[in-house]
Amino acid sequence: MARLADYFVLVGYDPGKRGSGDGQGQILQRFPEKDWEDNPFPQGIELFCQPSGWQLFPEMNPPSFFVAVLTDINSERHYCACFTFWEPLDTTQAQSHPRNGEEEEEEEEPSSPVQPTQLFAPKSLVLVSRLDHAEVFRNSLGLIYTIYVDGMSVALESIVGNLLTCTIPITGGAQRTICLGAGDRQVIQTPINDSLPVSSCSVALLFRQLGITNVLYLFCAALTEHKILFLSSSYQRLTDACRALLALMFPLKYSFTYVPILPAQLLEVLSTPTPFIIGVHSIFQSETQELLDVVIADLDGGTVNVPECVHISLLPEPLLQQTREALSMVLDPELEVADLAFPPSTISVSSLKMQDKEIRAVFLRLFAQLLQGYRWCLHIIRIHPEPVIRFHKAAFLGQRGLTEDDFLTKVLEGMAFAGFVTERGAPYRSIDLFDELVAYEVKRMKAEEGNKQKILRHIKELAEKLYKNENPYPAVTMHTVKKPKEGHHLRVQQKPFPRLDEGLVQWIIDQATAKLQTAPPAVKAEVKCMVPSGPPIAAIMERNGNAMANSARRLEVVRNCISYVFENKMLEAKKLFPAVLRAMKGRAARQCLTQELNLHVQQNRAVLDHQQFDFVIRMMNCCLQDCTAMDEHGIAAALLPLVTAFCRKLSPGITQFAYSCVQEHVVWTNIQFWEAMFYCDVQNHIRALYLDSTEENHVEEEDNQEAKSALEIASEQLRLWPTMSKEKQQELIQKEESTVFSQAIHYANRMSYLLLPLDTSKNRLLRSSGLGDVESVSNSFVTNSIAGSVAESYDTESGFEDAESSDVANYVVRFINRFVDKVCTESGVTNEHLKGLHVMIPDIVQMHIETLDAVHRESKRLPPIQKPKLLRPNLLVGEECVMEGLRVYLMPDGREEAAGGNIGGPPLLPAEGAIFLTTYRIIFKGTPTDPLVGEQVVIRSFPIASLTKEKKISIQAQVDQFIQEGLQLRSCTFQLLKIAFDEEVASESAEIFRKHLHKLRYPQHVRGTFAFTVGQVPKQAMQPKPKEKNPSLRTLSKNLVKNAKKTIGRQYVTRKKYTPPTWDQRSSQHFPEDNEDEISVSEEMDRSTLTPSTTIRPSDKMTINHVVERACCRDYQRLGLGTLSSSLTRSKNEPFRISTVNRMYAICRSYPGLLIVPQSIQDNTIQRISRCYRQSRFPVVCWRNAHTKAVLLRSGGLHGKGVVGLFKSQNAPTPGPSQTDSTSLEQEKYLQAVINSMPHYADAGGRNTLSGFTSAHMSSTGKWGSIRASGRMSSYALNVDIGSRLAGKDLLGAQHNGTPSEATFLRPHRASLYIIGDKSQLKGVKPDPLQHWEVVPIEVFDVRQVKASFKKLMKACVPGCPYIDPSVTYLRSLEESEWLSQIHKILQISVLVVELLDTGSSVLVSLEDGWDITTQVVSLVQLLSDPYYRTLEGFRLLVEKEWLSFGHRFSHRGAQTLAGQSSGFAPIFLQFLDCVHQIHLQFPMEFEFSQYYLKFLSYHYISNRFRTFLLDSDYERIELGLLYEEKGEKKSQQVCKSIWDYIERLNKKAPVFFNYMYAPEDGEVLRPYSNISNLKVWDYYTEETLSEGPSYDWELTQGQVEQVEEDRQDTSAPQTKRRIIWPCYDNRSRTEPDAISKLLEELQNLEMELGQVPERWKETWDKVKASQRSEARQEGSRTPSSLLMSSGLSHHRRSLGVYLQESGVGSSLNLSLDSDTSSTSTPSSGKQGGRRSTSTLYSHFQMSESENRSYEGSLYKKGAFMKPWKPRWFVLDKTKHQLRYYDSRMDTECKGVIDLAEVESITPGTPTMGAPKTVDEKAFFDLKTTKRVYNFCAQDVQVAQQWIDRIQSCLSDA
Repeated sequence: MARLADYFVLVGYDPGKRGSGDGQGQILQRFPEKDWEDNPFPQGIELFCQPSGWQLFPEMNPPSFFVAVLTDINSERHYCACFTFWEPLDTTQAQSHPRNGEEEEEEEEPSSPVQPTQLFAPKSLVLVSRLDHAEVFRNSLGLIYTIYVDGMSVALESIVGNLLTCTIPITGGAQRTICLGAGDRQVIQTPINDSLPVSSCSVALLFRQLGITNVLYLFCAALTEHKILFLSSSYQRLTDACRALLALMFPLKYSFTYVPILPAQLLEVLSTPTPFIIGVHSIFQSETQELLDVVIADLDGGTVNVPECVHISLLPEPLLQQTREALSMVLDPELEVADLAFPPSTISVSSLKMQDKEIRAVFLRLFAQLLQGYRWCLHIIRIHPEPVIRFHKAAFLGQRGLTEDDFLTKVLEGMAFAGFVTERGAPYRSIDLFDELVAYEVKRMKAEEGNKQKILRHIKELAEKLYKNENPYPAVTMHTVKKPKEGHHLRVQQKPFPRLDEGLVQWIIDQATAKLQTAPPAVKAEVKCMVPSGPPIAAIMERNGNAMANSARRLEVVRNCISYVFENKMLEAKKLFPAVLRAMKGRAARQCLTQELNLHVQQNRAVLDHQQFDFVIRMMNCCLQDCTAMDEHGIAAALLPLVTAFCRKLSPGITQFAYSCVQEHVVWTNIQFWEAMFYCDVQNHIRALYLDSTEENHVEEEDNQEAKSALEIASEQLRLWPTMSKEKQQELIQKEESTVFSQAIHYANRMSYLLLPLDTSKNRLLRSSGLGDVESVSNSFVTNSIAGSVAESYDTESGFEDAESSDVANYVVRFINRFVDKVCTESGVTNEHLKGLHVMIPDIVQMHIETLDAVHRESKRLPPIQKPKLLRPNLLVGEECVMEGLRVYLMPDGREEAAGGNIGGPPLLPAEGAIFLTTYRIIFKGTPTDPLVGEQVVIRSFPIASLTKEKKISIQAQVDQFIQEGLQLRSCTFQLLKIAFDEEVASESAEIFRKHLHKLRYPQHVRGTFAFTVGQVPKQAMQPKPKEKNPSLRTLSKNLVKNAKKTIGRQYVTRKKYTPPTWDQRSSQHFPEDNEDEISVSEEMDRSTLTPSTTIRPSDKMTINHVVERACCRDYQRLGLGTLSSSLTRSKNEPFRISTVNRMYAICRSYPGLLIVPQSIQDNTIQRISRCYRQSRFPVVCWRNAHTKAVLLRSGGLHGKGVVGLFKSQNAPTPGPSQTDSTSLEQEKYLQAVINSMPHYADAGGRNTLSGFTSAHMSSTGKWGSIRASGRMSSYALNVDIGSRLAGKDLLGAQHNGTPSEATFLRPHRASLYIIGDKSQLKGVKPDPLQHWEVVPIEVFDVRQVKASFKKLMKACVPGCPYIDPSVTYLRSLEESEWLSQIHKILQISVLVVELLDTGSSVLVSLEDGWDITTQVVSLVQLLSDPYYRTLEGFRLLVEKEWLSFGHRFSHRGAQTLAGQSSGFAPIFLQFLDCVHQIHLQFPMEFEFSQYYLKFLSYHYISNRFRTFLLDSDYERIELGLLYEEKGEKKSQQVCKSIWDYIERLNKKAPVFFNYMYAPEDGEVLRPYSNISNLKVWDYYTEETLSEGPSYDWELTQGQVEQVEEDRQDTSAPQTKRRIIWPCYDNRSRTEPDAISKLLEELQNLEMELGQVPERWKETWDKVKASQRSEARQEGSRTPSSLLMSSGLSHHRRSLGVYLQESGVGSSLNLSLDSDTSSTSTPSSGKQGGRRSTSTLYSHFQMSESENRSYEGSLYKKGAFMKPWKPRWFVLDKTKHQLRYYDSRMDTECKGVIDLAEVESITPGTPTMGAPKTVDEKAFFDLKTTKRVYNFCAQDVQVAQQWIDRIQSCLSDA
């Protein structure tokens, strides 16, 4: 029971205190006069009676009533009901006490000469109560006022007395009727449950005033502790609004400042820093303007204003949306039906009171959803004597999946929620509506989500309960309350409110109190019970379906990986590891990890070996790195016991635990994490404490005991507590206290484990990690003096940076102390124990530091984690390792394929392995770091000789490592090694590696290259001072001299010491063109020894024999350019002779010994002529056209004056010395002799006119790269402007596809000799009509440009790093390199020369020094014109003759020695091979060798593996004794010195160099397109094979494949034929060989099985070809299968040959021998059709029958007379107009032909005897020809009909 009212107060206006501003109120009377003991009188009531100030009014206002709320120091609320009315003020009384004597009156006089009017002062009747019954108060005070106004004869004292003595029950729902003794009666209704707030209709009104969104804003602001201010001009409304907001917050209670009505004098309260809910009258609105952080709700205007600086966190979605919808259903039921065509006639709108309860029901549901499962996150730390309960906020947020949600986080951190936990956490208490809702209805709410009807029904049910709580009974009794008469407040002559008799009132109160004391105390029976926990969160949160769907597989991966680690299957574990790390992003996987690791812990300990330990640590770290400091998913909590369990033995007695490696995580520095962990453990121990005690008694109940939660046990204990004896209670308290205490010690240890770094000497600056501001993080209770002092010293101390190492220890001690203080105080540990702990902690920390020091010391000694073992590369015979492998990482460069990149595929790079330096190559061999491809081997290598650039770089090899030094090595075999040295490689080793690399790359002399040193054992690299590998020069020169003596006559050897090759010093720039005397004969030699002699002396015989064997000689004989008969007498009728003038290499050092010169020219003339040309390279013949007998000559460029002299007209007077003149005359004579040698020159009467040739003669042999060009006359319309056209000035109009354009006019005659020279040299040369030769000046690029272009090409094809700039792409950089335009230029010149030769003019190519571009052009011309050079043998000859013998400077251009280092690499020969490759692509059937052959040469001409391409000329090779040694002595050695021998041997073994599509046309001249659009980038530049390195060292790659195959069989997996082929990893041509290689291989296998001696592949191939040819001849008509290897008739191949781009080794040729497939090839199909010469253009009318199949199928045919029906394969050929038949579909031989021209009719036939039985009659048809009738039968009627239709249509077409 409680008093209805505590005090009755009468407050009036205080006239004495009327200062300059507002007046003041004073308490006139209060009853009772002395305070109640349990409830002191509240101060400051007079302020609240007139909140806007005590003022006098000139008129009387009607009485007003409102309730103000005061909160006392114990946060008890007092409700002050104020009833205010006005009384006239006695003026004399008002002025009788002037404050400051006379002055005030004097001041007033002038302003108011008139007497002031009557003023009225307010007076208030106030009831102070702790109960909030506003209506009762209004009625009671109204009654008192009525008695006074109406002057009723009732004593006011008795009424006040009765009012103050009235007691009513607080709860229980009882009705109480009270009577104050004036004929009145009131019923007071108490709520059934006082824990639910009473709101009558204030909530509904609040929503009416502000609207849904605004109220939700206010609601969220109040819960997240913002300041809220209500404004209204009605006091009652302010109170209601505040009350409504509090009611909405149920079950949370507002615990901050709460002043529904704030008096004017107290307005400065609004700037308080704490949150509040305050109401202020709107007249003070202006004063609230400057409040920056207050949310202001204007009730009258219906607005809520949130300042900019305030961010209100709203409810989490979807709750916000659901709440809004529910509210609008309640408040605006019409909304649902607003759009209906036939809205219901009545809509039930709830009464205001009911609506109020419905709104509250919505919010109650909201809280039930927000806090669902909260009881599962309560930790009960103590049960006795008082339950101590903590809420595990992080776990709750984590399980709800709302860790990121601002709103809920703030609510849980707020004071209101702390109060909620304290009040509702207790496991044993009485429960209310909210407890039931959150325990039993959550599932229902989840199920009803989205169903509006059901939600509304639920809301109504809840509202019903809330309403019942406030109004349990229907209101039966009537209130009778007297009210004053109308107009009562206007009576002016009202006497003032009487003074009451205090004694009388006091007497009434005393009597009542005495009566109460004698009455028995009313005991309210509280029904306590165990609070239901409701379903656990996990059950409610439907594990977000989609996120969990794929996690099962991930968890499987995690489990497998862990089991692999513990089974020591490290490779398997390593493969799965990245997947595990990726899976760790998911919570489920992290939990799974902790559970799995738990399984491997026995008796709290798991000892691992180093690698296992490393894996476990990495998984733990990965697991923790995604945990926030809150550890909301309990991952860190689950790992905490594990980090002290897993360990490894470092040395006897020293063990390293996992915790020393997982300290770097923010969660360990979060004191709240430790508190939550501590409470969790304490709860488990306390639960165990009580479980054990109960288990002793009830063994049989074990099963259900286990299931009991700590809260259930606690409630059970609390129920029993009152029944226990004092001793028992004490014992339990003590047990619990010591449990908590022992846990505190345990945690002090744990925290020191995770907070002390392994290396305690290093100050981990813990402050930076958020540890420092612990004070602010937890609401820390520093209660104990020790803790207090620790905290102070901590704050006053300077930072740690400069402190000693002990600081870390001090720091940790303080951190642990603070933790211990907080938890022990909260969980009631005794003070003695707490002090003991404080003493213990420093010792614990110190001890731990000592153990850590030992561990740290030992862990440093540990060998680094075992790295993959270094794989040794395979070496060639004779290749030696110079430097053992250095461990490196091969980093990805700009090529995307290997790194996974956009192309996809596995990331093969970065790979870890080692780099090896051998005498021949740089080799990287290793395995990818990505474990998914970890079993693959990655090899990248290139010959040392091909290294073009080496630069130091610094790279970060792995994400978790430091930047390391590295090297980037670039090779001109288009390879790039970008390596980062492992940290174990000392930088000295890296330096030694670079030095050795450099020494091997640039040997002192060519003898130092691998081709020479092969087989010698090099000195190992790691010696401190490696000696030179080259023998001294003296011994060298001895050897040289010996060799030279063998090969050369004695003439000059005696005079000459060995000097390094002269051409290194004498590059072309050293010969100034105008200095005529400087000629290129070596000065050291005596001129006398060089006198040309016409006969060879006997001593030179040996030399000549050798020379004759040389390639050029064989070729000259083949071309019929002169023979060396044994008698050495020349046949005079030959126009050319072989001159031995240069046999001693005296005239021209860089020419071969034997040269072809015109018959008429003497050797001594030659010597003189040679001076006019650069490097003495005078014109010599190198090839002759077999048809036109035109010759191709080559020479160096002319010296300046020589040129001018040559072209002067003969009769002009010659200034200058006579020598020049005579030389140029001799030159002219020389050229004339060449011209005279041409047979047609004589026929045409010395004039090479066009009439000499018919166009037919000209076009018969040529072959253009297009059909279009071949139709026209292919005479190359030459005119004056050939040169200018080549120089890019196309004066003749457009060219088609790079073919020469038609002539606009023809010259009157064609010159017999065209000299192609450099434009720059031929300036100012006028063409001379009298001469028979003509100069074609062209612009060519020089070597410098080739070098620059090649560099750019390498960067484009093998970029060093990925393109960052999007504008720089592969194609762009390719274009900028201009490589293709140089190739275009070379091809263009070559085609021009071919044309000239083909039309019968001779050509002299005289460019630069005659050894670069000249060689390219001359070689290409021969290749295009002469099919012989397109065979393997011929191409070798071409290269030996034009490149080697004619002195292309391979050593100089390849920078093969130290001397050439500065000049750099110039790929002239590579450019030539690229041109050949372009031609090969355009004419795939013209070459006997494959593309692989070209790549092989490209690789090895710079690899220095063979001696063939070393040195600069034959002279140098002889000088070194190289030229002829391959013929004789050293054959026995395994190592091949010559690349040609090697190719020959390899070609015998396997058809790698052979092109299966080789089917040449006789004597065909090729004219490739040279336009850039027709050129392709050579795949040699871009492809690589990481599985085996470059495939050009055949032995290496062959050996590997076999090994791989053997390995495969061991793994007992089922063998499948399928293989995955990765770009850039596998050798495609080997993994998918072409058809023919495959067939040959099968043949070989069969031969092996049958025990025959296997034949060479070539023999087999030739046999097959021969049999094919003979077959073809027998049949007369060629069949599809013979097509495969036909090399005969041109039309055959042209229309049908398969044109294939070829890959790698051998061609990937998949020819189906099925005649079906060829039916699609029409005469002009695809590229094949595009390659015809004129002669083949119309030949398709004699094509093979297989070609044109309009329709085909199987039919039964009746044989001739008396023969049976037989099935045959019929082919209808529209083109040939015939019907052919074969025995079967596969058959290639035609059995017969029916000519459609002879067919007369087709008629439906009838089955005759022996016809197939099962066939429908209508399937028969007859074909009548002029000779006989054919009877046919088809499978069914449709087929028959189709055949008839097809044949008919053929007939009608004809």
